[in-house]
Amino acid sequence: MRNIYDLTIEELEDYFLSINEKKFKAIQLYSWLYDKKITTFDEMSDMKKIVIERLKEDFSLNNLKIIKVERDKLVNKYLFELSDGSLVESVLMRHDYGTSICVSSQVGCNMGCKFCESGRLKKVRNLESYEMVLQILEVENDIQKKITHVVIMGIGEPFDNYQNVTDFIRIINHPKGLSIGSRHITVSTSGIVPKILEFSTFPYQVNLAISLHAPNDKIRNEIMPINKVYKIKDIMDALKIYYQKTNRRITFEYIMLDGINDKDEDAQELCNLLKWSNCYVNLIPYNETNNIQYKRSKNDRILKFYDIIKKNNIGVTIRKEFGSNISAACGQLRSKKEEL
Repeated sequence: MRNIYDLTIEELEDYFLSINEKKFKAIQLYSWLYDKKITTFDEMSDMKKIVIERLKEDFSLNNLKIIKVERDKLVNKYLFELSDGSLVESVLMRHDYGTSICVSSQVGCNMGCKFCESGRLKKVRNLESYEMVLQILEVENDIQKKITHVVIMGIGEPFDNYQNVTDFIRIINHPKGLSIGSRHITVSTSGIVPKILEFSTFPYQVNLAISLHAPNDKIRNEIMPINKVYKIKDIMDALKIYYQKTNRRITFEYIMLDGINDKDEDAQELCNLLKWSNCYVNLIPYNETNNIQYKRSKNDRILKFYDIIKKNNIGVTIRKEFGSNISAACGQLRSKKEEL
């Protein structure tokens, strides 16, 4: 039985027409699901009983189960159990501009990035759209506050689950859905070139982030196996097409690994690589884990790297660190539970 949170507004309109009802009922249903946040179909007081009974027959209204929450001043980290017993994580972050959530798109990940806790546990399956939607709804229910920004950068490679991820975006962006603005949604990819090209035609002004993490193929081959399939030049060529079509600024994520990718010459090479683009670079201090040998770059090294990029007139930020008192690394909470 399909979960009701899996359906886009267009799919619901088609459904209501198929059962000889007016398609405007899709908007009514969305309002009950995402505004009034019903937990049973019986709560829909403006729906005919016969329609409610049909919905019960055709769709489930199941939620995810929160099995652990770690809380810090500016961040909550959630471990969810899915209906098949699989585990995924979401992270809530409190900013001056609102509340953002980092959602997972897969159970596990096959990209195998050497520095990533998520990649240690291989992909089990893709998440369905509703399993991503429900991560937001469950967290909103927990904090009793609206989520304003969404980053698809948790466990998994979003472009390895392209259809479900783009349907998820359609659902949360819809004014009668969660009404999260396109420009408040960011999708992060490790560089699956065909999907970058496909995403250039996606009719929503969603932000694109590239997990680059290296200025050349030699370093990137060592830390990101995907680079052996799609070289940096392939990614840049695809991004040039993406930019021509969308005119959207691109974010480049760059995790700072001590002695690996943080030298002055790495910073300058990165600048040379990106000078064509309208972009900014997000430098990420590495969250160390006991399972992975990489170490975080020293603070003065991060600042020097930042200065070199800044002097090359490229927008750059150092990501604010969240959750120093909790399992901060993506996938860490899940891997702890899986390995008990």
